[in-house]
Amino acid sequence: MTLWGRTIAQMLFAAGVFTLLIWTYLVFARGGFWRIHPAIPTVQQGATLHESSATESPLRIAVIIPARNEADVVDLAIRSLLRQSGQNAIHIFLVDDGSTDSTAQVARAAATAIGQSEDLTVVTGTPLPSGWSGKLWALEQGVELARQTNPDFFLFTDADIEHGPDSLSSLVAIARSGPYDLASFMVKLHCRSLAEKLLIPAFVYFFFKLYPPAWIANPRRGTAGAAGGCILIRPAALEKSGGIAAIRQEVIDDCSLAARVKHAGGRLWLGASATTRSIRPYGSFSEIGRMISRSAFSQLRHSTLLLLLSMVGMAATYLLPPALVLGGALGGHRATSAALGAAAWLLMIVSYVPVLRLYCLSPLWALALPVAAVFYVGATFHSAMQYWSGRGGQWKGRIQDPVQSRHS
Repeated sequence: MTLWGRTIAQMLFAAGVFTLLIWTYLVFARGGFWRIHPAIPTVQQGATLHESSATESPLRIAVIIPARNEADVVDLAIRSLLRQSGQNAIHIFLVDDGSTDSTAQVARAAATAIGQSEDLTVVTGTPLPSGWSGKLWALEQGVELARQTNPDFFLFTDADIEHGPDSLSSLVAIARSGPYDLASFMVKLHCRSLAEKLLIPAFVYFFFKLYPPAWIANPRRGTAGAAGGCILIRPAALEKSGGIAAIRQEVIDDCSLAARVKHAGGRLWLGASATTRSIRPYGSFSEIGRMISRSAFSQLRHSTLLLLLSMVGMAATYLLPPALVLGGALGGHRATSAALGAAAWLLMIVSYVPVLRLYCLSPLWALALPVAAVFYVGATFHSAMQYWSGRGGQWKGRIQDPVQSRHS
């Protein structure tokens, strides 16, 4: 073998060792994030959550829904919340955030149709003040009104979420069992089109990799996260963390809220739900790209250095294993590096299967995870471009991540 050949072989071997070390760490040392279904806490000496919730006194739950032009989805959201199992008293505060469609009318009609119009209050939102994002200003208005009912919990949820029949009782039981100050479900996202099957399970997988539930629940770790579609929080914990006003400019508001709650001494729980789901479709690649782009660069704290490091890291983690395997198939002195790449790729595939199972997809989709990773890298770069051009965080006609807000 020539000197050049030996050098190439050594570099490939080092790359194989590096990527295998990455996947060994991710699978065995990052909080078991890939299991997707973390163990639900047991309560009262082995009683199940539902048995426990059935024996405890009913609670008052104030549901806050910020809604802007959601007439096509809000009907199912309202009906699912008003049909929750258990004895808890649920009242919905829907804040109509400047909708130009029939969001408010559809919401009222849904509550009336099932004979529970008295359990829904529609709030007409006031104009967006400077320094606030639209969703958070709507939440703030809902919280202020709901606080007057002296609730035991707030539930922050989106207008496109159809809740499973025991969603709230499960969250309440989880919150009581910890006890936890904030409990959140990552809802099951819409996943029917080709684009959704390729990219939505990957979104959930990447989310839990960033925010391992076991680390979130561990008070000794600083990791904090929540999924904004379904957050149950104690009013006292919200107030102690500074309230909605403390995160009024945040693009990734759910995780920012969780971080403030944990910093203030509160305890957190995050898990996946198979029965509470988003009914908002993302039918095309461009729609999913825009969804990712809205917050990706904010996740990197608007740092160009972190952007470059994340791109390199994603390449080393998701592209290097199949590249090494392909290189070995082409022959030459690459057998060892190909074996290392194959071992890393196998760990990748095995760790991805649980989320595919959650979405009832074939395990063969795991082979496409590197392709999904490339898409997410591109969407993250697009997010940075949007931010630098002054159009960061665009959502429903509003720019939620303007450059100037970070310097004010």
